[in-house]
Amino acid sequence: MKKILFGILLMLSLGSIAEAQELNTDPILSPWSEKVDPAKPLPEYPRPQMIRESWSNLNGSWDYAILEKGSPAPNRFQGKITVPYPVESYLSGVLKPVGSEQELWYKRELQIPKAQRKGRVLLHFGAVDWEAEVFINGKSVGKHQGGYDPFSFDITTYLNPGQSQDLMVRVWDPTDQGPQPRGKQVNRPRGIWYTPVTGIWQTVWLEYVPENYIAGLKISPDWDNGTFEILPDVHLGQGEYKMTVSATDKGKLVGKAEANLGQSIKLKINEPKSWSPDNPHLYDIQVRLMKGNRIVDEVRSYGALRKIAISYDENGMQRMALNGETLFQYGPLDQGWWPDGLYTAPTDEALLFDIEKTKELGFNMIRKHVKVEPARWYYHCDRVGILVWQDMPSGDMGNVWEPKPGIYRKGMDKDRSVESETIFRKEWKAIIDAFYHFPSIVVWVPFNEAWGQFKTKEITEWTKSYDPSRLVNSASGGNFELEGNKLVGDIFDVHNYPDPVMPSPELFGKINILTLGEFGGLGLPIEGHTWQEKDNWGYQSFKNEEELWTRYQRLIGDLKLLIPKGLAAAVYTQTTDVEVEVNGLMTYDRKVIKFPAEVIKRLHQTLYD
Repeated sequence: MKKILFGILLMLSLGSIAEAQELNTDPILSPWSEKVDPAKPLPEYPRPQMIRESWSNLNGSWDYAILEKGSPAPNRFQGKITVPYPVESYLSGVLKPVGSEQELWYKRELQIPKAQRKGRVLLHFGAVDWEAEVFINGKSVGKHQGGYDPFSFDITTYLNPGQSQDLMVRVWDPTDQGPQPRGKQVNRPRGIWYTPVTGIWQTVWLEYVPENYIAGLKISPDWDNGTFEILPDVHLGQGEYKMTVSATDKGKLVGKAEANLGQSIKLKINEPKSWSPDNPHLYDIQVRLMKGNRIVDEVRSYGALRKIAISYDENGMQRMALNGETLFQYGPLDQGWWPDGLYTAPTDEALLFDIEKTKELGFNMIRKHVKVEPARWYYHCDRVGILVWQDMPSGDMGNVWEPKPGIYRKGMDKDRSVESETIFRKEWKAIIDAFYHFPSIVVWVPFNEAWGQFKTKEITEWTKSYDPSRLVNSASGGNFELEGNKLVGDIFDVHNYPDPVMPSPELFGKINILTLGEFGGLGLPIEGHTWQEKDNWGYQSFKNEEELWTRYQRLIGDLKLLIPKGLAAAVYTQTTDVEVEVNGLMTYDRKVIKFPAEVIKRLHQTLYD
């Protein structure tokens, strides 16, 4: 009854019936919805790859207003919004559309004690979709464009003498009416396209640092030599400084090194241990900025020794090798959507749940599909031990999809504007920079099924040269480009529903890694656990769990036959149902697993055996 009344009130509060119909105002809820504390949502430290003790979380209740695009900053606000849940989501408490002709404004008061003003004050945003302008005490601090990469501003010089400060954020997001990366968001959700996400959707936080401080870390594993190469980014004034680093394994010191500023640090590990899904071994790493014998700044991080590379089997077929050993990779297509938070998981426990459940079901990989997650998601993958294929969120779509190799048709390559191309390149680089740290990521995927695909060879070569430590799946599912007789990139990735297929090993197996980037899509709506009561769909639909399980067993049996022929990896669609899509291993609310968990794990083990 409470949900029904809440939905009625929301309908009345929306500007028009037409607008209200764009959003589901009475969604199903995950088990974690009731665990959300609106005053302190997602309280965990948001940047596990570089931890500093002095910080404060700004998530919680903010003021909001939705105004016509180009309007001046509001003096009065329309209500309260729970940050960091998107304004269109149930957990935001707002559930209103915004669109390209309006802007979303946020406001809250900051309390910064005098004791925290001795150095610099940094304001961090995990992610804001899409364009954000930040104001402190009425003055614009800066703008950021990009819906998936973290950003920050040094707000020290904008602060008033007292403790109380005003923070405002203006957000504009054109969703599918602009050229920017936006993944599966559309203004009119349908089929495989979902509800828009506007505004702040990851943690907002303050960090208090000294005048001279460690601004960033790039930690690269050298598995062959049992070392880490660490390159700190340091914000410095005048003076002589050096860096020291140390690594511990369960509290035991296993490596120590130092170097002058501007140099990378080689950290040799005693008796090195490899990271893998079977043994996700992480080392604790401490980095210090020193002036003489005095510690100026220090941060904590972690690292893992692992290597992903191309190997060859006894038939000369290319495979993927982790730490020098061939490993068949199998995992679900993971959209990363929530019925109550849309892009934002209700809690950190919920964020971890999907990963742990995927591992429990016998998968060793996740393909994160045209979405980027908060840093804590990748940290959990590192801890739990699961490989990640990371897609670039798609955008500026409209070109022709050709799933067959060696075929050229008019309109396959998107003719992007200079603005569109610049936006793509800037955000793709920002994503790689932001998530380079996480050892679980082993494959970058710049394009999927032709969605906004352009200059494939150039983008692929840039990606490989910018991060040579990972493999590149240049064009998942089609619009393949050839370089001689070889496909551009490391991987030849075909999509087929529902049955498993593979590229010809005779033609392609010795020159590309052969993978099945999407298959399955077996659909089963579970009554009481669907986004809407009717018109749900799957690539192939079933009436009950028994029929579904019988068909899935056949798929795995057929998939298993392809592995000795040269198939190196496969991706099943998908982790959960999403809105009207009911292809999930689990329902959208995560309350029902559609397959017998222990039995499916044993079935999947036959793929690795």
